[in-house]
Amino acid sequence: MTIHFVIVGGGPAGNTAATVAATLGARVTLVERDLLGGAAHLLDCIPSKAMIATGGELRELDRARVMGLAAEGRLDHDALRERISGIEERLHRSVTTLLESQGVRILRGTGRMKGPHEVVVETDAGVEELQADAVLLATGSRPRIPEWAEIDHERVLTTRDAYPPPTIPEHLVVVGSGVTGVEFTHMFSALGSRVTLIVSRQQVLPGKDAEAAAVLEEEFLRRGVQLFKGARAENIERDGEAVRVVCNDGRVATGSHVVLAIGSVPNSDGLDLEAAGVESDEGGYVPVNHHNQSNVAHVYVAGDLSGKLPLSSVASMQGRKIAEHVMGLHTREHRHLDYEKAASAIFTDPEIADVGLAEADAFATGRKVRVTKVPFSANAKALIDGDPRGFVKIISDPATGVILGGSIVGRHAAELISVLAVAVTNNLTVTDLVDSLLVHPALAEALTDAAE
Repeated sequence: MTIHFVIVGGGPAGNTAATVAATLGARVTLVERDLLGGAAHLLDCIPSKAMIATGGELRELDRARVMGLAAEGRLDHDALRERISGIEERLHRSVTTLLESQGVRILRGTGRMKGPHEVVVETDAGVEELQADAVLLATGSRPRIPEWAEIDHERVLTTRDAYPPPTIPEHLVVVGSGVTGVEFTHMFSALGSRVTLIVSRQQVLPGKDAEAAAVLEEEFLRRGVQLFKGARAENIERDGEAVRVVCNDGRVATGSHVVLAIGSVPNSDGLDLEAAGVESDEGGYVPVNHHNQSNVAHVYVAGDLSGKLPLSSVASMQGRKIAEHVMGLHTREHRHLDYEKAASAIFTDPEIADVGLAEADAFATGRKVRVTKVPFSANAKALIDGDPRGFVKIISDPATGVILGGSIVGRHAAELISVLAVAVTNNLTVTDLVDSLLVHPALAEALTDAAE
């Protein structure tokens, strides 16, 4: 009997699951109300990185003198908007083409559960009821808006209003100093805006390596970014073309625009989870096991809705694992998803990337580790590129040499971390890394230097 696999949500988790399951012989129906490829992916991740790349090119022109060149550039706002729209459309089209080539039925509409095996889809043509052997819920998330913030989408913005905004802000106040907040700070300061960053803790990126955060803070200050440390925003006031963010310690940040980068909430409302007997927590997330099953075994959950790492790469891997499990490939022993070994990157300047065990976490739990660190200022390629900022840090087991984690700050850190991710996932040792014959000169040589 052919399995009917119904997927609600066409983001990285949903479209990957659909493709894999269809390849394995399932009859797949994919329900999507907006963009195939995912709203969070195509409306947050991709455009932000496109804007960061544009800002990076402008900064490269600023650095041209160091390289012995004379160059100047200016931002073409209309061209930037066209570039972002073009990238989004191309990715959306490629996902659609792939799904259609695999025989996946794409149903445009809003899906919700009617029972354990029933999915109701509201489309422009009417309501359709689907009977499913297995269901995947992967509806993503949306920006979190606190009660004290009134979004007008003109001067007071969510992240999705800002890719790019109607105009480049003269002075942007960024509320939130996590990954999204620091990327916004970098992005708009590179594009010419004055930026004030509201930092609720005593360092930006409170969940990341303190030394990495310090490098980024130093770069922000060098660019003229104003940091409100230890301040928590509690009100936003608009007065004509000025916007004021009032903090709990009495400080006020005034700018031309403000953007909220304070997390997201899952799109679980409207799914009628109760109708299928699926349990969710107080935050609206659906707890899952190592197969990404909810408490109802044939109802799977992936992506932001699962409450795991909110990364497109993680969502895609969840989708693949779910499809394989639905099709019976995981009845034997296999490697489960280990979220603690997922690599992540922050696309600031310099880039920050990490994987596995963090130094602070190791020390907090009393775990004995070996920490080795090499600055890029000792790397030939970094000097050739004229950008020796940052470092490579490797965390390893002092008894076995197994690489447990690492952090990289510097040029192309998001690419370089892949080497450490492979090492952490496969329990490779520092000796394995040292014995690898790498290209010279290359930034990757700093990895083997740090492993020695």
